[in-house]
Amino acid sequence: MVATETFVSGIYCLANLCNNIIIIYDSKPAKTATDPKQKGKLMNIKHAQYVLTVLKEGSITNAAKKLYVSQPSLSQMIKLAENNLGAPIFNRNTDPITLTYAGQKYVEAAKQVLTINQNLAREIQEINQEDHGTIRLGIPVQRAMQVMPYVFPRFHGQFPMVELQLSEFGSATVESMLLEGALDLACLTTYPKHEELNYIFIEQEELVLLASKNTSIAKRIPSGSEISITEAKDESFICSKPGHSVRTTQDRLFVMYDIQPRILFETISIEVAKRTAVACDAVFICPINYIEMSPEIHPYCSVYPIKGIENRRSFYVCHRKDLYLTKYMKAFVRILTEMEQPVLH
Repeated sequence: MVATETFVSGIYCLANLCNNIIIIYDSKPAKTATDPKQKGKLMNIKHAQYVLTVLKEGSITNAAKKLYVSQPSLSQMIKLAENNLGAPIFNRNTDPITLTYAGQKYVEAAKQVLTINQNLAREIQEINQEDHGTIRLGIPVQRAMQVMPYVFPRFHGQFPMVELQLSEFGSATVESMLLEGALDLACLTTYPKHEELNYIFIEQEELVLLASKNTSIAKRIPSGSEISITEAKDESFICSKPGHSVRTTQDRLFVMYDIQPRILFETISIEVAKRTAVACDAVFICPINYIEMSPEIHPYCSVYPIKGIENRRSFYVCHRKDLYLTKYMKAFVRILTEMEQPVLH
């Protein structure tokens, strides 16, 4: 029997991974697992996954659809998990559904146990088949356009039997997915802010304001001048959609300087935004490298570094600190960190 022990918020979790059962018991000693008077209860890994899905989806109905099971069947599974625990896990009179205090402890333990289980599976897989497996990679679409043509051929040449599963969303969304354990690796434009994550630096990135030559700001201020965002308060903006780290920074600037400029439209595509901004006499906040990689628009735009950005962004490849990195995951990170910066621009 393979067993792993970890400390979770004053509770010890012993994972019997051969039977997919975890025995949770308090720190009081001297009672055996066969003693009917023991306080310990059983947590089935499948039940734990169901509980986490209900929490994420906000209701048993939505979770049942996500899991492709019937609602009565899922309700029965949740009730069984609560009976095993000896306490309610969910407050069912809230919308969305919320955790009880016992439920919070259950979820804390469940997340760590599932991570242990996944790490063990990867270690065993690597022992048995070092060159087979899967990497769940989160990366924004625009960054994927730059990175993947360079990284993937080199990685695939070394590990042709490793599947790469891409989740293409904005950096903020990808970061949340990484924290939830839905991804193995993530390429993020951000700044280190989560203790649970390991941030591996790739390159610095500067946010600038791209302005059509026909805008008021371009006619007033020479290109390359550092500006306050208030200089563009009367301009029309094209914006990245929420979920992108650029949008998060932009919204903070608007709140900080108390401006509410006109928004023409939102898009997930930096390519669409920058080209449309030039075409329709608007402005757009974006990383400068995305402008440098499009020399054809340079004669038609001005570019301004922006004052007041509290946390300067950089490009990182990230993973959770508690993730077991396989040989092929380490190789993917190494290839990415060895990229010459001109490839990124």
